[in-house]
Amino acid sequence: MNWTRRSVLSGAAVMGSTLIIKPLQAAEYRFSQYHNQADSGPLHRNLTAMWEAVRAETNGRVETIVYAENNKLPGGDPDALKMLISGEIQFFTLMGGIIGTVVPVAESQQLPFAFSSPAAAHRAVDGPLGKYIGEEMAAKGMHLFPVAGFDNGMRQVASISRPIAEPQDFAGMKIRVPPGQMMIDTFSAFGAETVTTSANKIYDALKIGKVDAQENPLGILEGFKLYELVKYVSLTNHMWSGFNAMANAATWQALPGDIKDVIERNVTKYVRQQRLEQAALNADLRNDFVRRGLVFNDTDQAAFRARLPHVYATWKEKLGTKCWTLVEAEVGKLG
Repeated sequence: MNWTRRSVLSGAAVMGSTLIIKPLQAAEYRFSQYHNQADSGPLHRNLTAMWEAVRAETNGRVETIVYAENNKLPGGDPDALKMLISGEIQFFTLMGGIIGTVVPVAESQQLPFAFSSPAAAHRAVDGPLGKYIGEEMAAKGMHLFPVAGFDNGMRQVASISRPIAEPQDFAGMKIRVPPGQMMIDTFSAFGAETVTTSANKIYDALKIGKVDAQENPLGILEGFKLYELVKYVSLTNHMWSGFNAMANAATWQALPGDIKDVIERNVTKYVRQQRLEQAALNADLRNDFVRRGLVFNDTDQAAFRARLPHVYATWKEKLGTKCWTLVEAEVGKLG
């Protein structure tokens, strides 16, 4: 039989016993996909695979370059978000708290102690709450995919000098948080001093003493090698963290229907696949970090919640009745 090896850069069809190579078309659409994670992690791996699948399924009509760590933008996520809205980049993944600087209801994804697990958060962002956030984002030039929530995991506090067991342990501690007022309000309520930096600058902030601690899922400690600097990991599970898959709205609206279908189908597929991979990674990392000398401790969430009535009241007003009702429909009463 006359078989020709299929190239990853080509389409193929079988006629009889012969595999006939069909060269891919020249790309009609060339896009940039930014994200803020390291290129070694599940997010980068799945975004790369996702766009390769789109390229193959469109026979080369869509070609997308994936840039880890936001292509080293000095301004990090806020600058990349501006570039998405302007159309300078076409696709971006970003946590709700930073999207909330433009679309306030997106901060609802990070209400403290609202989601008990990543699975609970996924149900919310895949359901009516996510749909409502997407509607609000559309008015600001962003398209949110129906299944958009790539996972990062539950956020924990990792510190250099002491563990966090109760809120008063935050007194006088400088902690790095991402941009977003809800993060600032939450940790200020615990008595911490908040400092914002982009994700790829956390290492330097810890190293030079700009901050004493940071809060993130365990995968971030691995991806950015923060385990080299921190000593204590306090399992606060204070917020869920995820990355919303977004497109520039004008770019998305201009695409033909068949291209949209391929992209949307693959976003859904790879979001769900990445969630599983991230969960497995986060589960394994605790044992890995213990072997490397990090010290873990559990916390009593009730003591932290007791500091938050004012934060909940403030954000209920900021997010609005509709958004708050959608959140509580998923997680129960807050505040």
